Amino acid sequence: MVSKVDGARLWASLMEMAQVGATARGGVRRLALTAEDRRGRALFTQWCEAAGMSVRTDALGNLFARREGTQTDARPVLIGSHLDTQPEGGRFDGVYGVLAGLEVVRSLNDQGIRTRHPLEVVSWTNEEGARFTPAMLGSAVFVGATALDAALQTRDAQGVTLADALRECECAKGTRPMSTQDVEAYFEAHIEQGPVLESHGHPIGVVTGGQSIRWLDIEVTGVAAHAGTTPMPYRKDAFFAASAMALELEALAERFAPQGLVTIGQIDVPNSSRNTIAGKLSFTVDLRHPDDTKIDAMEQDLRAAFDRVAVQRGVSATISTYWRSPATPFDPACVALVENATRELGYAYERIVSGAGHDAIHLARHVPTAMVFIPCVDGLSHNEAEDALPDDVTAGANVLLNAVLARAQVVAAATASTTAPAPAAAPATARA
Repeated sequence: MVSKVDGARLWASLMEMAQVGATARGGVRRLALTAEDRRGRALFTQWCEAAGMSVRTDALGNLFARREGTQTDARPVLIGSHLDTQPEGGRFDGVYGVLAGLEVVRSLNDQGIRTRHPLEVVSWTNEEGARFTPAMLGSAVFVGATALDAALQTRDAQGVTLADALRECECAKGTRPMSTQDVEAYFEAHIEQGPVLESHGHPIGVVTGGQSIRWLDIEVTGVAAHAGTTPMPYRKDAFFAASAMALELEALAERFAPQGLVTIGQIDVPNSSRNTIAGKLSFTVDLRHPDDTKIDAMEQDLRAAFDRVAVQRGVSATISTYWRSPATPFDPACVALVENATRELGYAYERIVSGAGHDAIHLARHVPTAMVFIPCVDGLSHNEAEDALPDDVTAGANVLLNAVLARAQVVAAATASTTAPAPAAAPATARA
């Protein structure tokens, strides 16, 4: 027999959290370890404590809310995502996974269901990487991929260290051993952040893993010169060279289509002036592909193409690797639990590879992990217009609940416990 969440309560919680850092255009600005993030954490903590959970943080501000299991020495099943957002973010990216985890616990309380394994709902610090880089910093430290001391010394654009931000935010009051050895499994629910599920009419994506990601930094050096006195054939224009490189990248993406993805996300022309030829320019490249061997080939082609352009244009180009994340398969047993739950609930679904990075990618390299995707309207994310349908929000949480129950092992279903009053309900909206 399947269990279900209170979808109206989950939706109301999402809408209430969306008011913390709300923007004028309907989005959310809740950057990591800011005053808005602190308010969001406080609201989440309040809800968790009302649900009978104990709440604590670790040295990087990762926030854990625990519901005890019947076996005291059993390892906890973690459920989570993040509460921080992009500077002009949406109402669902990250926060949906955290509040869906909370709703799992609330629903278990309502139904009087006990599990052998404890459940811990976790909000990871600085997943977005919008304030401190790299992204997914909290989960990276938790699994040991990034040293705690190094993470604490990371600085934002204003020069504030993460350690100082934690103190200012009062977000690291406690300590918790940063080890994956005591984790039974990890589940994360998330909006897809792309158009595939919506275009196929599927309310659930059973995520089988994450694709390979590689971030490169490119610096093109030419010669700065006067815009009015230097004939075109004599120029060593860094901007035109970079433009030619961008066209090479577009052709590269076509060669590795449809799975190969290429993005130039940032461009900087230092000491720029309206009447001066660009003497130096830097830009970033984001490469993605589900196959590690293919992304290696993409990088090799990129380097060869950029070398050709540099020679043709009389400039130099240096290429450095900022960050790489290999393709990461999720645990087959946990993926099967998600798939089985989806079938039992009667939802249409498809297996899908995550195109975005998630905390689950870090966890998957150390503990059994799976993810549940739901559609987002028009595939939009990292955008104030980001949206999701209430029916899909509920469906994803229902799948999450039943997959978690299967892993955490139901041991009792007693009389429903007393819980705090639910927030005002929101009407369900059917998928078009």
